[in-house]
Amino acid sequence: MKEKIAFHVNGYVGLIVAILLALVSIVAVISKSVSGIAFGTLGLIIAFVIASSLTVIQPNEAKVLTFFGRYIGTIRDAGLFVTVPLTNKTPVSLRVRNFNSQIIKVNDQQGNPVEISAVIVYKVVDTAQALFNVEDYEHFIAVQSESAIRHVSGEYPYDSFDNPHAKTLRGNSADVSHELTVELQDRLKIAGLKIIETRINHLAYATEIASAMLQRQQASAILSARKIIVKGAVSIAESAIDELEKEGHHKLSPAHEDQMLNNLLVSIINERGTQNVINTDDIK
Repeated sequence: MKEKIAFHVNGYVGLIVAILLALVSIVAVISKSVSGIAFGTLGLIIAFVIASSLTVIQPNEAKVLTFFGRYIGTIRDAGLFVTVPLTNKTPVSLRVRNFNSQIIKVNDQQGNPVEISAVIVYKVVDTAQALFNVEDYEHFIAVQSESAIRHVSGEYPYDSFDNPHAKTLRGNSADVSHELTVELQDRLKIAGLKIIETRINHLAYATEIASAMLQRQQASAILSARKIIVKGAVSIAESAIDELEKEGHHKLSPAHEDQMLNNLLVSIINERGTQNVINTDDIK
């Protein structure tokens, strides 16, 4: 089923005609003559039919018209209109909406339990599909969004410790959100909905493994920092020996050079303060 435009014209003329016809009909009925009563009754019926064709549409709203169970069209223009009389007019909001999915527990690509939720921004673009193709499009988007989140989150690991360039849920949220948008749009097009934007608003390890994963992340961060410190310490120690030999004209023996390197590395790398030790082996 596809949306189509229903017949509608400016409603102010119809409103005036219905009011005047109703007043004239009431006066005719009051006259109590046979012809007056007949004319008045017919006029009131016509006025009621005209009044039933009047409808008011708010901005960013549409009304879906059905005539005895048959869809005859949609009015999207805002204002007062005269349309097909004796029709059922169902309002449908065309405004942009936000849907906050519940926090659900899923398994990532590596099988780790993860808690995740998303914010979905959408709007109705086909009123006929939204009302007649699904039972309740708001409930439909809730169910389909949960299914899509479970599927997309299972395609990526939460984090990658072995391969820093791999796509992950935590490190590539923009790519994951884009893929979620594409999948949701494919699922929801049958309901006449358009996905404007999808963003992950909650992402964390499940409670049962959060502590262990936090320790793993901390260990990885400490290891990376240690590598940087050791690399810098080696550079500083080598530079100190070169400066001593260059400016002080001191030629260190291999044993003294190794000892000095060891002392400098221990002094720089050690997190606690070091104590000075005077070597008196060569003092007589």
